[in-house]
Amino acid sequence: MSVIDRERILNRYAGAEEKTLLARVMDMAENVLKNHQPAVTDFYDPYHTGLVRSAINPIADLETYVDGGYPEAERCRVVIYPDYLPVEEVDAKLAFLSVEGNFKLAKVNHRDYLGSLMGLGLKREKIGDLIVDERGAQLVVDADVASYIRASLCKVGRVGVTVKEITRRQLQLPQAKIKIINATVASMRLDAVAAAGYGTSRSKLLREIQAERLNLNWATCSNPAAPVKEGDMLSMRGRGRVKVAELKGNTKKGRISLVLHRYL
Repeated sequence: MSVIDRERILNRYAGAEEKTLLARVMDMAENVLKNHQPAVTDFYDPYHTGLVRSAINPIADLETYVDGGYPEAERCRVVIYPDYLPVEEVDAKLAFLSVEGNFKLAKVNHRDYLGSLMGLGLKREKIGDLIVDERGAQLVVDADVASYIRASLCKVGRVGVTVKEITRRQLQLPQAKIKIINATVASMRLDAVAAAGYGTSRSKLLREIQAERLNLNWATCSNPAAPVKEGDMLSMRGRGRVKVAELKGNTKKGRISLVLHRYL
């Protein structure tokens, strides 16, 4: 069985919040190695999701994958599992709920739904994305709390609601708000592409990368020269996500032309 060097992993991070989170994750990883059974984290934002994966992925005999219910989910769970298991046999233990009510006269928003759920005594970490429109909402939640929500959530704001379970395929995915950025960079280095996507200087991005606040494909990356390719996703705490949508080739001046999608 692989031995996890907890001290080395935790010493990479200065923040107390990160250390506390990763200490819990190390406990989960050790149990996976010992019991040969997958473990699932709570729901985290992209920064913390990347933090977990960057800590676990170097550990021999373990693999991870991320699932938030749909490809562009903001809040996701990390599944830690033995590397000999096929990923198709590993379950992220998600449940999907539809909340319906008469919202024509009383408008409610994302905060109202979240507040009603938290008012049931649920922790934020047990709730994934909330997909809200004028007709109601669809929720991605920890499977262990789904039945409690169905039985207990009867009102959002001033509107009476009913809750039913749906399948993953029944999710009505939100229309992503995307800012299309046409840019040129000297190279496909992480710092150069991120600076173009986030509209800031490479020197400022360098500090963010060195502080391990920037994720590449949901994993923390502290190397500003790390190569970025078409289809890669960048995410930064408090700044959202940037996808490398298309590489268009070289300009006459030898720079690389690309199209970036910044999710708002």
